[in-house]
Amino acid sequence: MSIISIQGLTRRFGDLVAVDRLNLEISKGEIFGLVGPDGAGKTTTLRMVCGLMDPTEGRALVAGHDVAKEVDAVKDQIGYMAQRFGLYQDLTVEENMDFYADLFGILGREREDLKVRLLKMTRMEPFRQRPAGKLSGGMKQKLALMCTLLHHPAILFLDEPTNGVDPVSRRDFWAILYQLVKGGLTVFVTTAYLDEAERCNRVGLMYRGRLIRCEPPAALKVLVNEVCYEVTAPDPRALRVVLENQPGVLSVEASGPTLHLFADPRAIDLSRIRGVAPAAEFREIVPSLEDVFIAEVRKQEASRAA
Repeated sequence: MSIISIQGLTRRFGDLVAVDRLNLEISKGEIFGLVGPDGAGKTTTLRMVCGLMDPTEGRALVAGHDVAKEVDAVKDQIGYMAQRFGLYQDLTVEENMDFYADLFGILGREREDLKVRLLKMTRMEPFRQRPAGKLSGGMKQKLALMCTLLHHPAILFLDEPTNGVDPVSRRDFWAILYQLVKGGLTVFVTTAYLDEAERCNRVGLMYRGRLIRCEPPAALKVLVNEVCYEVTAPDPRALRVVLENQPGVLSVEASGPTLHLFADPRAIDLSRIRGVAPAAEFREIVPSLEDVFIAEVRKQEASRAA
């Protein structure tokens, strides 16, 4: 059964269509990741589904409540963590938690038990008296998450929660999310990190307001119609320019010291490409989620240009 149901959701700003007829179902206990380039409509989608912005058209149901008609009932069921969460820098970790507990009306023994549990889960116990302004980026995100969880939400909406956070803190943050999902929480997250999207149960690829693909990460990588090659060469930068102009080649992107080439298997002539790049080695690979994402965006761009 879907805990989030989105039907034809659209948001226009004048002539700009930020979100274009979005349809999406998210199940209880799922981690759903929404990825896309800047301006794709991810944050606008999240804000509409949370009841923070009215849609131009369409409908969203969250935990059985219509977001447009029952916004207070929706807010009781959700936790929303924006890209810049409103922490008070001069207050300590515990004082920030107490402030948000006051807002949610959480008092007495329930408050103390919640604080102890959340501080232990996030390993923030040693820092409970540290001012928020003196926390690292990763610790600030943990504190923001704790404040968001104080009222026992059924659904957690996270807008690029680890943007700018170091890799170790990102890993810790996701370990916490997995604990929460085991307890029955549903997570809807937007992220700019494709390695994080790999951790989701399903991933939606968004481009110019439209959901262009929506599958589990493993399925996205094997259901693509294109073939992907890892290309090793002495001068990959120069080779990239050559490869991009070959028939059948859809995209060529740097991947560490190598290149990843996406091609239409019906149009590419690998023997010809080897002829123009005799020093290069080509190895067919299963694409990463980042490869798939870039290839899908390039196809959309080419389609628009045509």
